[in-house]
Amino acid sequence: MKKILFLAQIFLSSLALYAQVPHSVTVADIPVIGISGSVSLHFISPEKISYVDLSSSSLIGDLPEKNILRIKAIPDSVAALSSSGDAGLVTIVGETFIAQYRLSFLSPASPELISTQIDIVPTYMRSLDISGIGLSQNEMKSNALSLLKRRGDSRIKKESAFGISLVVNRVYTLSDCILLDLSFQNSTNLIFDVDELRFKIADRKINKSTNVQSIELKPVFQLYPFERFSKSYRNIYILKKTTFPGDKELSIELSEKQISGRNLRASLRYSDILNADTF
Repeated sequence: MKKILFLAQIFLSSLALYAQVPHSVTVADIPVIGISGSVSLHFISPEKISYVDLSSSSLIGDLPEKNILRIKAIPDSVAALSSSGDAGLVTIVGETFIAQYRLSFLSPASPELISTQIDIVPTYMRSLDISGIGLSQNEMKSNALSLLKRRGDSRIKKESAFGISLVVNRVYTLSDCILLDLSFQNSTNLIFDVDELRFKIADRKINKSTNVQSIELKPVFQLYPFERFSKSYRNIYILKKTTFPGDKELSIELSEKQISGRNLRASLRYSDILNADTF
């Protein structure tokens, strides 16, 4: 009797554990794509691809562009793939989604069933909630372009020297990001070749007897490349949200390639960040 009760408890416990298993995706749920050894298959993602897994060692893949995955069969494996017809699974992970596809190896005699390009569409995406990722690259670009279209004469900060000006037009916050609208002006006839544009959290007041401590912030996105400007230039930079005490400031430092002494530095107080408009 005790043995029967023990087995019953195990059975009930198993049912409870099974009930707690979250929704899963089975192989039968995954869409099937026909491939062949004679052509490459390209997956086109709406955003940057950050991870790829090919379950079959008979396939190889690469990323010719940040949002394009190219896969093809290894020539020595074509015979085995033709025999089994199963080319495994491909898993593609973007910034905000995961998508999976089953690959079926087909004969070149069935070209109507063989795909060469696949658009990864929302129907076959599963949303991801990855800590630390607030906005995708596409969302950052879209919001940066919208910000660039905004006009206004208000300026938060302007610093000038050597005929060069660095202007902080606006500061916005969006999700867990800080958007900086910056302008650069050159009133000289000498083109400014940019060496670096750096963002740092630094001390507001520096005593000669103390060591200078600063933390550099790398932008997670910038709208346009910034290499040189002749007269005027405007760009949008996005930083991850950060907090810092009142005795520190957000420093923006522009330097020209050597040999040159044309360097500029503008700074924003923490209050400038706290009072930023939402976007």
